[in-house]
Formats: sequence, C-alpha cells, structure tokens
Amino acid sequence: MQRRKFGQTGLDVSLLGFGCMRLPTVADPSPDSDVGNIDETQSISMICYAIDHGVDYIDTAYNYHGGKSEVLVGKALADGYRGRVKLATKLPVWNVDVESDCDRILDEQLAKLQTDHVDMYLLHALNKHTWRDKVLKLNILPFLDRALQDGRIKYAGFSFHDDLATFKEIVNGHDWDFCQIQLNYMDQEYQAGVDGLRYAAGKGLAVVIMEPLRGGRLARNVPGEIQAIWDQASVKRSPAQWAFRWVADLPEVSVILSGMGNLEEVKENIHTMADAEPLSLSKTELNLIEQVKQLYNQRIKVNCTDCRYCLPCPQEVSIPRVFSIYNHTSVYNVIEEGKRQYSHLIKNGNDASRCVECGNCESVCPQNLPIIQLLQGAHAILA
Repeated sequence: MQRRKFGQTGLDVSLLGFGCMRLPTVADPSPDSDVGNIDETQSISMICYAIDHGVDYIDTAYNYHGGKSEVLVGKALADGYRGRVKLATKLPVWNVDVESDCDRILDEQLAKLQTDHVDMYLLHALNKHTWRDKVLKLNILPFLDRALQDGRIKYAGFSFHDDLATFKEIVNGHDWDFCQIQLNYMDQEYQAGVDGLRYAAGKGLAVVIMEPLRGGRLARNVPGEIQAIWDQASVKRSPAQWAFRWVADLPEVSVILSGMGNLEEVKENIHTMADAEPLSLSKTELNLIEQVKQLYNQRIKVNCTDCRYCLPCPQEVSIPRVFSIYNHTSVYNVIEEGKRQYSHLIKNGNDASRCVECGNCESVCPQNLPIIQLLQGAHAILA
C-alpha cells in the first residue's frame, strides 16, 4: 500500500481510504437492527480486511446510510481496530441552526462511533451558501477550535461542492488541516478541480479525493469504443484501475477515497494502490487516458452551457436539466439511471413533453441550439 504525507500534520496515511457511503445492504433488514439495512457482517468483514491489508483511513459521515454508517463503523473498529486507523466523519452543517447544535451532533457522533475522538473532522459539503450563511454566521469555526482544544477532534477540514473561486475563499477563510474535493480524469476543471488541488496543497493542506470513479460511472457499463482504447495499452488494467491511477499520479493527492461495495472491490483497489506512486504514469499512458476523456466528451448530445438564458420557459420545461440528464445518460451509458432522473421531471411537470414549440428559448440561446428538436430527442430516449 502506497502511503502519502497528510499535508503539514506530520502524519502519513494510506493512499487508499475506505469510504463508508456505499456499504453493501440487505433487502429485508431485521426490524431491531441498529444499522438499518446495512449488511453488518459483510461490511465489517470488508473494513477489517482493508485495515489488515494496509488501509488506515476510514471515512464516514453523519447522514450516510440514513445515519447508520457511523454506527456500523463504530462496531467495525471496536475490536482493536480503532487504534490502527485515522477516523474521519463530518458535521452536517445544514442541520445546524444554532451554535450549540454543533456540540450536540459531535457528541452524538462520538457515541455512535464508540470513540472519544475523531481524527479528521470535516464540515460537510460546503458551498458558498453554507459557508457564508451557516459556517460564518453561526460561529461554527470557533466550535471547531474548541473541539480541537478539548481533544474531541484532532484535525479540522471541509468537503466541498462549488466553484473554484468559492473553494479558494474557504481555503483562505480558516486555518484548515485538510480538505476533500471531487476529482477524476473527467472532472479536471469541475468544482475545485486540479487547480483547486494544487492551490490547497500549496497552502499546506492535505487533500483527500472523493469520486475518483465519478460514482462508479467510469468503471461500469463502459461503452465498447472506450474499452477498445483501454485494450490498446501494453499494461492491462480495468477501467477502474486506470481511473484510480490517474488520480494517484498527482503528487498533491494525500488520500483517494473509494466507496467499496464488496470484498472483490476492496481487494482490487488494494492491489491497484500497491505501486501507484506519484508521477509514475508514462506519457503514453497519460495520452491514452486523454483519448478516453475526449471520446467520452464526444458522446455529449447537447452542447448546453447551462447559461439559463432559455429560462423561464412559459411551459415550465426545465430545459438545462433535461439536457444535463440527456448528456449524462449518453456519456456514461446509464440509460436506466437517466430514466429514473427524468421521471422526476415528468412527475413535477417540467419534462420536455410540455414544450409547445413557441421558440422563445431558441431566440435567446447564445449557442444557437435547435432546442425544440433537441428536447424532442431527449424525451424520446428518456421518457
């Protein structure tokens, strides 16, 4: 297992982190189960196997698995494993209405995790609104300082979902130890992106990566033309291994989280990280990954920039959302997922079938898109 420095904390951690958001579940949980529908036996076995094979960063959150993930993790670490890992969990800032909520929630988390402290404590899913309207206005930063001083947490950080400018604002807004961002070879300029990774690392923060497989979409249902490119490589790797290796190649990365759902994924990921040193991919391999990225992008159906000039639609069609679902379905070959997402638009009366071809949207579209025709194409696939 490769290990990386965790910012300026003096710690080193396993490159692979175990994310406890997608643990295996059972269809018919026991009504008296304290872990909900999580498959307790299988999940604990997976976590312990990972720790026994070098993984020492375990990541969970207050809301994962309906609030039961922390309970499961507490059970998994109870038999001597707690002292072998760095345990991370998150404060759901959206549940904070007054400053005292922070202490109440943290104490609840410590009880569920069966521990007296959390090693890495994050403010969960910050964006410009939660940062300005929650964190700053409700004195959450002073709470973090108190929790550090009294030993309930050892290091303070945040996870992030917004644009690069907001990310930099938050990085500069507190004396953080680490941050957590979404990054993969398809999302190099998305949210914080590679620029944000390097900005935070340059400030001395450890950077933890989430969604290295883009929610599994870079590993499952791989289109044939994409697989054909992977098959050209002299070193044979699965699509998941290629995605992990791209992230691991970045020297600023401290930990790569994976939400593993079965033991086979745990074993493969441990194997992948065994020799995933920074800057170890060859120029040929990096070019191969770039080819895959470009081919995925060529599968985009609508070059909508989400500028929203087309809104409001007189018929309340959510035009940019329709196109977003259409593109996502095509790019990642996830037709059933796309249909499920689109069904919510149908239920709410915002789907493309409501279009009456008035043409208002086309007259103001900066991209000069044939929106009416494209809406009809999207509806034919997704409805």
